[in-house]
Amino acid sequence: MSEFVRICSQSELPAEGEAAEFTAAGRTLCVARVNGSISVLDGVCPHEGGPLGEGIICPWHAYSFDLHTGVTENDPDLKAEVIESTIENGELRAKL
Repeated sequence: MSEFVRICSQSELPAEGEAAEFTAAGRTLCVARVNGSISVLDGVCPHEGGPLGEGIICPWHAYSFDLHTGVTENDPDLKAEVIESTIENGELRAKL
């Protein structure tokens, strides 16, 4: 059963319009902040395994994913996993 685990402190969150890579529970995660909203995605691009946490757009082939749905316009058959998350007690936590 999945449970919420600590990803980072609120002070470690990326700046507006940026993404950062974090590791939690053995998983690489992409944490992004866009329009004041924090999103957590699987940090591995489903296209060819690029590091999504290095930017809002995968640096390997410029695939961009909707931070709320995981959908990409580059390929309708690909979808990044969007992970449920919450900020509580000054920490970002995700359901892993």
